[in-house]
Amino acid sequence: MKVAVTGASGFLGPLFVQRLMERGHTVHVLARNVERTLGKLPQGVGGSFFDAATPLSPEALGGAEAVVNLAGEPVAQRWTESARQRIHDSRVVGTRLLVEAMRAAGTVRHFVSASAIGYYGDRAAEPLTESSAPGDDFLARVCRDWETEAQQAATAGIRTVVARIGVVVHPEGGALQQVLPLFRLGVGGRMGSGRQYMSWVDREDTLGLLLFALENPELKGPLNVTAPEPVTNADFARALGAVLHRPAVLPVPGFALNVVMGEMSEVVLGGQRVLPRRALEAGYRFQHPELTGALRAMLG
Repeated sequence: MKVAVTGASGFLGPLFVQRLMERGHTVHVLARNVERTLGKLPQGVGGSFFDAATPLSPEALGGAEAVVNLAGEPVAQRWTESARQRIHDSRVVGTRLLVEAMRAAGTVRHFVSASAIGYYGDRAAEPLTESSAPGDDFLARVCRDWETEAQQAATAGIRTVVARIGVVVHPEGGALQQVLPLFRLGVGGRMGSGRQYMSWVDREDTLGLLLFALENPELKGPLNVTAPEPVTNADFARALGAVLHRPAVLPVPGFALNVVMGEMSEVVLGGQRVLPRRALEAGYRFQHPELTGALRAMLG
């Protein structure tokens, strides 16, 4: 297929584009800085301008048969009023403009739009599947509105999958990149109580599930992109320390996280125990279903 991709310059984007091309797809990226984005990608990728504040012409999709939407302002920053607006608009307004262009273009048959497990809010140890109700904090409301805009594509007959992505674990980005230096120095440990669940997923399985959603015509609606064995934050710290052969006994108090991160600390101190029920039912086979094995594979 010809696949249009937003967010191609982000943590997942370049490798996802590479995987698409390895599987025989043609890729057309949509980006604010097309030249810079194409510079990060394999040769043979086309591109068009797209910004969440500007309507997108149907022609900008380049005749794509499928669209994968990975764009969004980073959540890992202090949530000032302006940051909250950027986080919201980059996802909600950006997806709305993208869907409007898809509906007008008339060529798109498949749509995979990123969301996040923040949809569920802080739910302690409650097992959560795709049918679980949403939460009601800031990120949950953003995810709910984000998914509502994405599902508008389905009303135009476009098969739509909303990928609720968990905590992507890889040393080149995300949460692991931030804590890895501390653990390598032997000063890592749990955050807050450590009892909050962390629904992690290996980067390769994240890419694998996005491709699975794109290429599996039976899949529609929400899809949890998380490993089948979520762990508590304390268990994650112990596993990472064991793989690195370092102690992991120095906790980071919740109040310290509040001082450093502000309201964004809720993401770290809260948690969700999310299970990938629909992926397993559809036959997806995880490369790294268990945390210790995943950490060993990526850290050596």
